[in-house]
Amino acid sequence: MQRAWLLAGALLVSTFASSVHAEPVERIGTTSTVASSNTVAPSPGDTTTRTAENEATIRAAFDAWRAGTGSVFDLLADDAQWTVAGGSPVSGVYTSKQDFLDRAVAPILARLATPIVPEVQHVVAQGDAVVVVWRGTARAHDGSAYTNHYAWHMELEGGRIVRVVAFLDTWALDALME
Repeated sequence: MQRAWLLAGALLVSTFASSVHAEPVERIGTTSTVASSNTVAPSPGDTTTRTAENEATIRAAFDAWRAGTGSVFDLLADDAQWTVAGGSPVSGVYTSKQDFLDRAVAPILARLATPIVPEVQHVVAQGDAVVVVWRGTARAHDGSAYTNHYAWHMELEGGRIVRVVAFLDTWALDALME
């Protein structure tokens, strides 16, 4: 199971990274992506360095969150876009850090008696993309346990998170929110 998550994360990063410098092309009613001829690819050394820096930044943020001294959300750019995948009532797109904190994070925290404690299972990084597979646990005000599994696909620019697609058990989150 862990290998499946790691493979899925690696595929997400690989697919994302190959389309970072791409432009959409219309083809008989469908949109495809092809590499742009006026894009300069970063040198392998630049990508390797950026990959290591971004992975270290995200790992440090999760470590701080687990220790209760910070949060991954501290890395969000003010204009970050956060998407919660799926079709549940808690799924959707948040168009800024403040929008995400107000409409997603605050309502969750209001229902929890303890902070969510993250346990990172895998980190896969490539260039500006970092995928983290993790498990979070907390206790709700009614005494019930809240446990969820997450895969966050994050894109960083200059050490700040600018885009996230979050995969999780949205129905477990919805049950907490009821």
